[in-house]
Amino acid sequence: MDHMDHMDHSPEEITLGDVTVSRIKEFYGSSELSPGQFFPDSPHGSWDARHDQLAPDFWNPRTDECHTAIQSWLLRSEGRTILVDTGVGNHKDRPYAPVWSRLDTAYLDHLAAAGVRPEDVDIVVNTHLHIDHVGWNTRLDGRTWVPTFPNATYLMTRRDFDFWDPANENRTVLGRGNQNVFEDSVTPVHRAGLTHLWEGSYRIDKNLRLDLAPGHTPGSSVLTLESGGDRALFVGDLVHTALQIAEPDTNSCFCEDPAQSRATRHQLLGRAAESNALVFPAHFGGQGAAEVARSGSKFAIKEWAGFSRIA
Repeated sequence: MDHMDHMDHSPEEITLGDVTVSRIKEFYGSSELSPGQFFPDSPHGSWDARHDQLAPDFWNPRTDECHTAIQSWLLRSEGRTILVDTGVGNHKDRPYAPVWSRLDTAYLDHLAAAGVRPEDVDIVVNTHLHIDHVGWNTRLDGRTWVPTFPNATYLMTRRDFDFWDPANENRTVLGRGNQNVFEDSVTPVHRAGLTHLWEGSYRIDKNLRLDLAPGHTPGSSVLTLESGGDRALFVGDLVHTALQIAEPDTNSCFCEDPAQSRATRHQLLGRAAESNALVFPAHFGGQGAAEVARSGSKFAIKEWAGFSRIA
C-alpha cells in the first residue's frame, strides 16, 4: 500500500456557511482489492468505460486495484471541534484484515497540523462501526486502550452499537473481518462514559444534524450540514468510489443489506442533487467532495469541489 509518503501534509480547509471543514488524512493508496472484488455487482465494462473519471484517484488500471483514502472530516461549528470518522488507528491487531493491522501512521501529527490536539476535540461522529471508521477512537497507553479524545462525546447509532457488539453474536457480511474492533475501539470509550447512543436523528447544533441512513450497516448514518446558503452531506460509506454516483445500484462487497443500501444511496444522492449539496464520502481521494446532478435514473458528477487533489 502507498502510505502517506506520497501526500501533501499541509492542512486544507473550506468554509460552508458558518462551518469550516478540513480533511485529516491517515493514508491513501491501494485497497488491495480489484473492482470485481470490491464492487462485484458493478456493470460489466463500467470501469473501462469511465476510465478517465476513475483513474488514478479511484482505480489503478495497471494493477487493476481500487484506490481508497482513509481520512477524517474535521468540522468547526459554533465554537466546537467535531471529528467525523476516525480511520483505522495505530497498533491495532487485525488478523483477518492484514492491510489494516498494526499500522504506525502520523494521523495525530496531521490533526496537529490543522491546529487540533486530541483534547481539543468536542465531538466524535462514527458514521458506522466498521474497522476503518473507529480506529482512532482509542490509542494504546502501555498495554491498555484508552480514549484518544478524552474530552469528546462519541456519537454512535444504537443500531450499529448493538449489531457489532460481539455479545449479540450477529452474523455479518464481514465475518471475522471486524474482529477485535468493538473490543479495542468501541468498548473502551463506552466504559469511560463518553458515548452517546442515538436513535432516529440527533441534532448536534443549528448547523449539523445526524440521521439514520441504513443499508451499508444497520445503523449507518449521514451527517447533514446546513448553514447560510450552503449544504453538504457527509455520507460515510454510502459511496466508496465515483463509479457509484454514475451507477448508484452498485454496492460494495461490504454492504450488510444490499437492497436497502441501494435505496438509501438513491435517496441521498437525489437529495444532494435537489439541494445542491456537496457530497463528502468517507473514502474519496482526489478532491474529496463533489456536487452531483441527476442523469435520468442515475447521477453524474457536476463539479469536483473542496480540496486540492491527493497526489
